[in-house]
Amino acid sequence: MVGLPSGWTIKKSRSRNRNYYFNESTKESVWEPPVGTNIQKLEAFEAQSKVKASHLLIKHRDSRRPASWREDPITRSKEDAIEILKSHQKRILNGEQTLSEIASTESDCSSAKRKGDLGWFERGQMQPSFEQATFALKVGELSDIVETDSGVHLIERTG
Repeated sequence: MVGLPSGWTIKKSRSRNRNYYFNESTKESVWEPPVGTNIQKLEAFEAQSKVKASHLLIKHRDSRRPASWREDPITRSKEDAIEILKSHQKRILNGEQTLSEIASTESDCSSAKRKGDLGWFERGQMQPSFEQATFALKVGELSDIVETDSGVHLIERTG
């Protein structure tokens, strides 16, 4: 399934924040895929383990950190945050604005300065409900409202 020769696994380097290859039996580790790797299978596996996404976050007073670059403190209720997000969602679905355009001025996340772009991430890097929703999307799809400890989100998978 992964495309690696027998005995090899993929590990994550904490110091370099990138994957490396480790042979369980010989204890050898290498940065490049080991000899005998099926590169096509490896690339297909890696494509399924990483996603790229943009999001629009609306925080509320019960968010784990109810403050943002836009507002400090945030006092709106969760219900109000959901209504705000529904309004943005409607504009996106009607083609009036893109998620990126709205995120750049309305998102309570610091990613607003990148139009909501979170870049590439792997499983285990985001809050579970956010990760589950993102990996379930196809590239170009927009999620429904997703709740996390940070607030409520709309997510667009971009890669």
